[in-house]
Amino acid sequence: MDRNIDDQTEDHKNDRTIEKLLRQQRALADFGSFAFKETSLLIILAEAARICAVSLEVPFCKICRYRQPENDLLIEAGCGWDQGVVGRVVSQADETSPQGRAYVTREPVVIRDIREANNLALPDFYFQHGIISTIDVVIATRDGAPYGILEIDSPVLHQYDDHDINFLTGFANVLAEAVATTQRNEAMQRLLDQQRLLAEELQHRVRNNLQMVSGMLYSYSRTDIDDNAREEVGSIANRVMTLAQIYDCLLGVGLSETIDLKAYLTQLCSFLPGLQDDRKWKVELVCHAGSLILPLNNITVLGMIVAELVTNAYRHAFPNMAGTITVGLASAGHGKAILTIWDNGIGLAPTGPTTRRGIGLVRRLIGQMNGTVDVCSDKGTRWTLAFPVVA
Repeated sequence: MDRNIDDQTEDHKNDRTIEKLLRQQRALADFGSFAFKETSLLIILAEAARICAVSLEVPFCKICRYRQPENDLLIEAGCGWDQGVVGRVVSQADETSPQGRAYVTREPVVIRDIREANNLALPDFYFQHGIISTIDVVIATRDGAPYGILEIDSPVLHQYDDHDINFLTGFANVLAEAVATTQRNEAMQRLLDQQRLLAEELQHRVRNNLQMVSGMLYSYSRTDIDDNAREEVGSIANRVMTLAQIYDCLLGVGLSETIDLKAYLTQLCSFLPGLQDDRKWKVELVCHAGSLILPLNNITVLGMIVAELVTNAYRHAFPNMAGTITVGLASAGHGKAILTIWDNGIGLAPTGPTTRRGIGLVRRLIGQMNGTVDVCSDKGTRWTLAFPVVA
């Protein structure tokens, strides 16, 4: 009879052990999924401390980061501790403490009862929280010094077994990979931020230089030169200033390898009216564009085309009248898109030198994208530019 009771007790114990192992395995899997999605290292560490405490049924857990200059272990995240514990130095990275010993030896350190460990140096908050039993495992890295230490703490006497140590060690390994991944991502983000700042600085310098050249041209146009030369120089100055505005709009939508042409055209069309001369009759510029992602080089080319045709419309389509200039963008299917610029002005003058020059510039620019241009002058002027879109 007693043997049956012992067998039942042993079976119940085995069932609890299996249940505990399954729970710990689920915790590891859930944490791995969480850490893969989360980008903040501090949030990952805090969640790791919480899961470890829950999985081993203890109220306290902490994660310590090794600081090489100070050769100490700083509590970076924790669970269950009073305010002021996280952010403190827990110990030196040497064998005078459980954390330091685990860090130096790279082996788990199990202290069943710290009251009997007279050779250990522990901070006061251990005794303030009534800590008795601890386990420390190292958070290793593939290269270089380990990240730090994962420690669980209990205010009641615990007899930790190999399953507990193996769980913490496995958890620390998963945590180490999560730490390494977030650190790589943070380093990459810093590099990208630096490159973006350099690119923006370069764009600002180009814009400022263009504005300076434009100012010099405007100054020259006001000197003692004939009217034809003055008009030519003024036209060039306007183009240079417009190009400076194109750079400004590129900065406004964010420099990257690809840009949404819709956002860029919207930005550009909001600035172009301000570059035109004052006039008696109001001319409205509107933009109707669908979303279209294109490489940066193509965006710049299309911006120059829109700026050229819109400026020409402002200057020539409405000599003594109000009107509207419309910029449109839509997909044409089969890997093509259509950009249209049309006005309801007086129509295209076939013999004007400025108009011929504008047509030639537009054809050369759209040719860089293997596109085509068609112009129709009937109740105004409509430019239709078709170009391929690389998926």
